Amino acid sequence: MSHESPTRRDLLRPLQLLGLAFGAALFAGVVTLVSMGFFQQRASGEAERAVVTALVIAGVSFIAVLLIVSLLLLAVDPAQITKQVDRPVLLDESADKAEPAKPAKPEPGANPDAAAPGDPKA
Repeated sequence: MSHESPTRRDLLRPLQLLGLAFGAALFAGVVTLVSMGFFQQRASGEAERAVVTALVIAGVSFIAVLLIVSLLLLAVDPAQITKQVDRPVLLDESADKAEPAKPAKPEPGANPDAAAPGDPKA
């Protein structure tokens, strides 16, 4: 199963996406239960409140992780995955083509530490 370019279905593996969201929700629920003292000897009302709070936190984190990861996967263009990037990703393409500015040569006898005319540091 070695495709040269992955399909959209290969990128969006729904079972892995749901598994990741479920794992994050389970972690958030357990952390909430531990932080609210569910595993200590408490009154029954406090234990019920901790379970309800943990279920709410787990549900919110499940939905948030599912939504965020799926939106990030939609931003990936499958055609761009196989292309090799040999320039900085955040650099504008027009900046690659422009030549870098060369610094001006100082005049002989001039103080190199002095501010140049039009320099904002002066």
